[in-house]
Amino acid sequence: MGLLARSKAELDLCHLEIEDAGGAALRIRADVGDFEQMTAAAERMRVHYGAAVEILVCAAAIQGPVGPFAETAAKSWPEIIHTNLVGVLNACRAVMPHMIEQRHGKIIVLASGGVSEPRPNFSLYAATKTAVVRFVESVAEELMDHNVQINCLSPGATYTHMTDQILAAGNRAGWREIEEATQVRLTGGAALEKQVELALFLASEQSNHVSGRLIHVTDNWKKLRNTSLTPDQYTLRRMQKT
Repeated sequence: MGLLARSKAELDLCHLEIEDAGGAALRIRADVGDFEQMTAAAERMRVHYGAAVEILVCAAAIQGPVGPFAETAAKSWPEIIHTNLVGVLNACRAVMPHMIEQRHGKIIVLASGGVSEPRPNFSLYAATKTAVVRFVESVAEELMDHNVQINCLSPGATYTHMTDQILAAGNRAGWREIEEATQVRLTGGAALEKQVELALFLASEQSNHVSGRLIHVTDNWKKLRNTSLTPDQYTLRRMQKT
């Protein structure tokens, strides 16, 4: 397993949690917004483990400015776009050639609030995450003949540093966001076990027939193990409720 992040503290904490669970991981400090750093990280993984990356999880994201878009500072836009969107492009581009060559690969991109419905006061974050979903849907068709699957996993509301940012923003976040963030801080949000179960499914051969989909942790996704999908199921449009 490889862990990649800009922050040494976050890498060390995650690595410690993995070790406590009996696992091991290679820590790599890099910026997803830098394509050269991502390609170097993918190569380091290949050299260290003797094989190209077979499973990629894109989880890096920042929330960006909170509040009405008309009041946001233009100088704050590039960072959130570069991290949330370009970061995914860089990570995928760094590993896809090897996956195509070996005719095997799984890519899981984390989606979140604002993808399937509007998210006022978080418009930039919602826009970048929605763009990522459409990117995944499009690239999935390009990879179809190469036995490489790419999907979006929506983990549901989970307690992270973003939760604290919403609460700190107060009224600028909006009362619905404050209510949800307060509840998430109290309960922890979506069950970790459900998130892990969905991620493991998308990373396994059981999901070889599932690609270009936006799947929420609360969706009835387990039936996908033995069921074919219709064209509009689990897509950005979410035309068909499942």
